Amino acid sequence: MIPPDVSGHPVFDVPLAARMGAVKPSATVGMTRIANELRRAGRDIIGLSVGEPDFDTPEHIRDAAKAAIDAGQTRYTDVDGTPELKRAIADKFARENGLTYGTDQITVGTGGKQVLYNALMATVEDGDEVIVPAPYWVSYPDMVRLAGGTPVIVPGGENRGFLLSADDLRAAITPRTKWLILNSPSNPTGAAYPAEALRALADVLLDHPHVMVMTDDMYEHILYDDAPFATIAAVEPRLADRTLTVNGVSKAYAMTGWRIGYAGGPATLIKAMATIQGQSTTNPSSVSQAAAVAALDGPIGFLAERNAVFQARRDLCLRELNSIPGLGCRTPDGAFYLFPSCAGVIGRTRPDGRVIETDTDFATYLVEEAGVAVVPGSAFGLSPFFRISFATSTENLQAACDRIRAACGKLG
Repeated sequence: MIPPDVSGHPVFDVPLAARMGAVKPSATVGMTRIANELRRAGRDIIGLSVGEPDFDTPEHIRDAAKAAIDAGQTRYTDVDGTPELKRAIADKFARENGLTYGTDQITVGTGGKQVLYNALMATVEDGDEVIVPAPYWVSYPDMVRLAGGTPVIVPGGENRGFLLSADDLRAAITPRTKWLILNSPSNPTGAAYPAEALRALADVLLDHPHVMVMTDDMYEHILYDDAPFATIAAVEPRLADRTLTVNGVSKAYAMTGWRIGYAGGPATLIKAMATIQGQSTTNPSSVSQAAAVAALDGPIGFLAERNAVFQARRDLCLRELNSIPGLGCRTPDGAFYLFPSCAGVIGRTRPDGRVIETDTDFATYLVEEAGVAVVPGSAFGLSPFFRISFATSTENLQAACDRIRAACGKLG
């Protein structure tokens, strides 16, 4: 007998697909939900769990969107991007990355996540393997599982700069390997692959012509200390015909809500991805696409100014966190995240008597005791760490670090 709901009517027991058992909700979304619930209960919570710039979208991009609306550009577009935006993306790849794509090799989706998902859905079959270096962005393994594949997690420890080594890549490749996913600069660590590291990985991949490469370059323009950006298809052009170079306007241009991601890759793959998109979301927002053209074709002087702000915030948090007993943090090369180790607080006791046994326990303690929302490293495939986003005000970051210090000082 199915129990009734609050209205007294029976509740239908919805039979979910078996694949749902292998997929977890996003840990970053989950921590944000907990923080919001505590706020609604009257708690003062500083949220450091969301990877979203606190800057406004630049004015010239907003103006382009308004002009598009006024011009009546509010209808369906081609499924995977307007010709104007595809041309702007191809020009961007040529100008900034030395990559040559025709517009038939460009796809536009509703955010980078959809682009990645479309590629996996178009290529991965049951039993195929996808190599995912850890720490990884939380969505990679679950997207692979949704496509019917098996994520092969390859840890890259802090002692290796959180990067995948050529030897580990070679050991992970099997006849079933379909993709390698690379993310540089990385979410959650901020680690970036220098050209020489990509060259070593490329040498391995040249020996395995059945393996494709999906490179997530979303944080390309957020780099510090004059670190140069490198992407594998440019480092090794012989891999270009089996590389999908993914990027977007969300992070660098503070356009997270506009939902525009894009990629360049083999025309056959791009066409298949358009078919997937045509049967799911169809085209991205027409107005957002017009704004993205302005972003890619327009001035980028603001990027240096914003990166200077991000770097100052990074340095503040590094200084504070590295001075707290039990915590320690590597200096990130880019993005706007820190991935501190909390190994020194594992095994210690909270004021309420509970023992902190994992990084999830520590993250829970910080939000409950200190009112600071972070994401445990286990969500990104590597413990005991936690991720904080420093894409918020200096005042918030200083207050958060002070609260974390006080909370750690209460541990027995």
